[in-house]
Amino acid sequence: MRYLPPNLEDANLIVGMETSDDAGVYRLNDDQAIVQSVDFFTPVVDDPYAFGQIAAANALSDIYAMGAKPLTAMNLVSFPVKKLSMEVLAKILQGGSDKIREAGAVLVGGHSIDDPEPKYGLSVTGIVHPDHVLSNAMAEPGDILVFTKPLGVGIITTGIKRGIVSPEAEAEVIKVMAALNKGAAEAAISVGVHAVTDVTGFGLLGHLHEMLEASGCSAEVYAGAVPVLDSVWHCIAQKAIPGGTQANRRHLENKVDFESEVAEELRIVLFDAITSGGLLMSVPEERVASLLQQLKEHKTLAAAVIGRVNKGEPGRIAVSSRA
Repeated sequence: MRYLPPNLEDANLIVGMETSDDAGVYRLNDDQAIVQSVDFFTPVVDDPYAFGQIAAANALSDIYAMGAKPLTAMNLVSFPVKKLSMEVLAKILQGGSDKIREAGAVLVGGHSIDDPEPKYGLSVTGIVHPDHVLSNAMAEPGDILVFTKPLGVGIITTGIKRGIVSPEAEAEVIKVMAALNKGAAEAAISVGVHAVTDVTGFGLLGHLHEMLEASGCSAEVYAGAVPVLDSVWHCIAQKAIPGGTQANRRHLENKVDFESEVAEELRIVLFDAITSGGLLMSVPEERVASLLQQLKEHKTLAAAVIGRVNKGEPGRIAVSSRA
């Protein structure tokens, strides 16, 4: 982000690049603002249909994190047309289309190029009332942190590539990545949380750090309360650690303080660079019970209280062994 030129001043730009938020928000009028985001990546699983679903869910998540409703999506496709069958591309696009439809949005087109490595994702546009925008910059001391999907996705998908993950564990991690954050976003909007971000490539601690810096707060994370996929421990034992996870740790090592009782394996998971993760919410303490109940009603994959926002050095995170 630091290499991008600064935005020209525009009073209608509600959320820009300054706080590393999940999407841009631009006011159209007193009652409507558009939310825009784009995301695409190389395959994280071998099944092309599942890859399409995961990539679409990941892109749509940025819109949900802003409290918005996805309206339209456009495909972004890179595909080696001379190396892979067009049937593979058809399955990728079908997976993406089905997930867009599940979100209640409409696919309106896209763009494709011939490329040596397949890549797929979406440009997504959503809509929200200007007064109801959620962002990562409004967390307050005393808020409780709630998370809605289990961690370990990046480590397990690395394990899949190395052939050390069981078919059952692979199916489980695909289910996690392909799940929309629609229900979680609806719960956040209904309850009235202070801040939201979706957890993806920077890992749980990386995205929390961004939220805290943008909000001018610090936080404590309860490591023992963070939901984690069971198959991750086998992958860590086999040294299946993604490069992105290691990069996250190096980047954040001077910003995170671990209690000595927090196991090394769990520290790795907290830095894990994941795809299509859950929503991390900062919610007033008096609204936590209502939020957890609504997340349960929406059948989110997790509804875990994982920490508290505090006063202190902006962006600083203390990780305790507390469950």
